[in-house]
Amino acid sequence: MSRMEKYGHGGDLVTASAVFGVSEEQWIDFSANINPLGPPEEMKTVLKEAEKYILHYPDPVHRKIRQALAEKNQVSPEEIIVGNGAAECMALVFQAFRPHKTGVVQPCFVEYTQLATLYGSEIVTVYAREEQGFKPELEEVHQLIKNTDLVILGHPNNPTGLVYTYEELSAFAQWAEEEETMVVLDEAFLDFLPEVGPTLLGERRKYPHVLFLRSMTKFFAIPGLRLGYAMGDERQIALIKKMQIPWSVNGLALAAGEACCHVAAYEEETRQLVTRERDFLRGFFLELEWEVLPGQANYLLVRLPQGKRSGDLQLQLANRGILIRDCSMYPGLTERDFRIAVRSREENNKLIQSIQEIAEEW
Repeated sequence: MSRMEKYGHGGDLVTASAVFGVSEEQWIDFSANINPLGPPEEMKTVLKEAEKYILHYPDPVHRKIRQALAEKNQVSPEEIIVGNGAAECMALVFQAFRPHKTGVVQPCFVEYTQLATLYGSEIVTVYAREEQGFKPELEEVHQLIKNTDLVILGHPNNPTGLVYTYEELSAFAQWAEEEETMVVLDEAFLDFLPEVGPTLLGERRKYPHVLFLRSMTKFFAIPGLRLGYAMGDERQIALIKKMQIPWSVNGLALAAGEACCHVAAYEEETRQLVTRERDFLRGFFLELEWEVLPGQANYLLVRLPQGKRSGDLQLQLANRGILIRDCSMYPGLTERDFRIAVRSREENNKLIQSIQEIAEEW
């Protein structure tokens, strides 16, 4: 494992600064998939009034933000649980359902297997097929759902960017009901797609064994505040809520999240920027004749030429003040694979310039 992925995640500026002696503020961070626009202005207004959210206990049942999220997603407040990041919601799912066996499709977000191990669940793995754009065979997913108690599927998946079709999602949900297996659709990056979807959220009441996990941290650029939520059948959400400790989500995060529910123009600007800059970065790597693996969302999975290692590229870029995600430790990927977030044109140009210099040295 790379020295900068020692804790299994990107965006670890503290570790990067300790390794390279660069202050945290100086990094250009392509290793964490955060909205390059930064937080919306409406949320910044909340931060200016921070004192009133700090002096009092937060609402222990998150009523205002749940109502705002319910209106935004066209669900009822009772079908929502808000957490200290999507990671808390995922941990609460494990606490509520205590699966003996957890199914995952590799490569996937490291938190899935870490949580399964933490809560004593046996991990059952299917490996996505590279020749199919890192999609698993449908029958493999069917068997995964049939032979486990809980299955977690990234949609879009991290780090591959894989997005399932509506028909595939419908099949997963139908199998979940037939087998009474909980299926968690991790939709943390779904909002970044040019047209949000596909999603089964509008049909959630047909599928009480399906949960939808969303992150506000990434799309609204508030990783330091931490905010996420899960949606699904009211009875299942009630079981999950019983596991949550009081005040796990702080008052400032709740207020900021509520403000982020009313920023439609910001959301559209984000999608346009991500689509434009993703195509720009993809075009550069294709010109360089480096492979850009299939996927969507606000990041790209790139494969280096034969004989080159992503860990070496990561170190060379770090020496230039740029962080990328070395993906060599992901099961199902190779030592040539790395992930970059889509950033602003200025930042993307700096990345391109540095990679061009390194490629010429090679």
